[in-house]
Amino acid sequence: MPKKVKKRHLMDYTILIPYLILCALGLIMVYSSTSYLLLENGQNPMSSVINQSVFWVLSLVAIALLYKMKTDVLKNQRLIMIAFVVLGLLLIIVLFFGKEVNGAKGWLTIAGFSIQPAEYLKIIAIWYLSLTLANRQNGVQKDFVGSIKRPLALVLGLTVIVAILPDFGNATVIFLIVLVMLLASGVNYYYTWIVGIGGIGLSIFVIWLMNVTHGKILPARLQYIYSRFSIFQNPFADELDKGHQMVNGYYAIFNGGLFGRGLGNSIQKKGFLQEAQTDFIFAIVVEELGLIMAVLILALLFFMIARIILVGIRSSDPFNSLLCIGIGGMFLIQVFINLGGITGVIPLTGITFPFLSQGGSSLLMLSVCVGFVLNISADEKRKSLGLY
Repeated sequence: MPKKVKKRHLMDYTILIPYLILCALGLIMVYSSTSYLLLENGQNPMSSVINQSVFWVLSLVAIALLYKMKTDVLKNQRLIMIAFVVLGLLLIIVLFFGKEVNGAKGWLTIAGFSIQPAEYLKIIAIWYLSLTLANRQNGVQKDFVGSIKRPLALVLGLTVIVAILPDFGNATVIFLIVLVMLLASGVNYYYTWIVGIGGIGLSIFVIWLMNVTHGKILPARLQYIYSRFSIFQNPFADELDKGHQMVNGYYAIFNGGLFGRGLGNSIQKKGFLQEAQTDFIFAIVVEELGLIMAVLILALLFFMIARIILVGIRSSDPFNSLLCIGIGGMFLIQVFINLGGITGVIPLTGITFPFLSQGGSSLLMLSVCVGFVLNISADEKRKSLGLY
């Protein structure tokens, strides 16, 4: 007869340890990238890292609670719908009363802390679609459109609100997450080819249309989108204005070389590169720690992502599988969009780098994702070992 094993003995340290290392590095880089300007402005140089640390403590508590939770609780349809309703109300409140930052109303200030509801829509969308698609496995294969139209309408409806804020960066991430979830649901692989070819074709068409019309087809409120499309092709054409961020991001990467200028010795964070602690944190990582260390950090992150996706692939439960694949896919999407933006591969979108960038809501959301995966990994280990 199999023995009863405590859940802490089933912890997946190949996911937990990289998470802890990345978060610790994130705190170091948040302090390094913010302390100089805070000190220059007569503020506490520790204020940003203290705020980030508070969210990390909350994140660790959330991971502990999620890990102890039975996986059956995660499959509670009512719980997911309550989360959807609460998040929907928060997004509507943000739309009308939210704090505006860089032209977007994405934040609510509660007790001195700013939260970004759009961040939490990512994990709730993954959670909801995982359960819905897992419960409709036969329907997905027989009647794909009929099986997904109602859940898809619900998720995309909230995504539209995010886009209206306007927060096209997070809206794009959520839309791509939905595509990943649908393609991983067991649908015919031909859909993958259709999405891939269609996505490439649409991207080329949009870039062409923006160049031809010079963004005049967009409303005045959304003209900044055209600016990002035009600048990413040649940021040095407007180096002192719209291309300022990208150009200084390039300088930061160039300054770092292979071994970096040393922790705390970044030049670009001293007022040249705005939002250095968020969108461009990885450029500061390269400048201070060097390209070699930056590649090692990326390798650690990709290792964790690979482990998360592997847990999903090996899962015997469709819900567990879809949830892990969705979370791993989300991490990859955010890394690609962030690095693609700072290196000029794609236009800038304002998406933060996972675990390293300043942002309490982002860190808490990513940590909740890790908590889900650790719970599922332990559950799958218990099943494979025949434990109870």
